[in-house]
Amino acid sequence: MTLTKTHFKLLNPDTMPKARGYSQAVQINTGKLVYVAGQVALDEAGQLVGPGDFRAQTQQVFENLKAAVEAAGGDFSDVIKLNYYLVDMSNLPLMREVRDRFIDTEHPPASTAVQVSKLFRDEFLIEVEAIAVVA
Repeated sequence: MTLTKTHFKLLNPDTMPKARGYSQAVQINTGKLVYVAGQVALDEAGQLVGPGDFRAQTQQVFENLKAAVEAAGGDFSDVIKLNYYLVDMSNLPLMREVRDRFIDTEHPPASTAVQVSKLFRDEFLIEVEAIAVVA
């Protein structure tokens, strides 16, 4: 499966393991690279969204990522890489459920998921950073 946009191409070579829910590599053709800092469940007023609620926190994280990419002139289809930091990896299926409302599930970005012992504040359950290529 390969998706080619004018500014990048998502690659899943037959010579690599079959990727499920992510792409193996991304080739940049043109455009602006946009690096989005790790996002946590803070709303625009800096208030925690969803204390103790992984789904609500994940939804806010993806809303923040979307807003950042849009501020750079793109949309979520321009995201080429996502890095996930979860305090509890058993929440990965729930994270994917929320994520799938934002990404093209037929052509998902490259990604990495890591379980961490703690994020910078105890109340955060997930942090996600992104890279996008905006035409």
